[in-house]
Amino acid sequence: MVTSITPFGVRAVGIVADVPPNTTGLPGIGTLSNMVGALLTIGLIACVAGLVIAAIVWAIGSHSSNPHLAGRGKSGVLVAFVAAVLIGGANVLVDFFVTTGKGI
Repeated sequence: MVTSITPFGVRAVGIVADVPPNTTGLPGIGTLSNMVGALLTIGLIACVAGLVIAAIVWAIGSHSSNPHLAGRGKSGVLVAFVAAVLIGGANVLVDFFVTTGKGI
């Protein structure tokens, strides 16, 4: 955007740059998109595995009267849930911030 200074203040004149993202600008964008999708899948599988392992640790800690182990298991369950929410909602979060950034 071109600006000009007048006696009454700064005034915007000219062109507004509006360059949207595209999927044809670089070669390999489709492959990269598939790779990111695969990473999301691997991340969600890891969250499920972490949840199962943490739940087992929590159960063993509770049944063996070991509060430290039970606490670590609870923390692991919470971390697995939060990671799954962030991985599953990554597209929505990025879209939200892209849309917010366009409004600036």
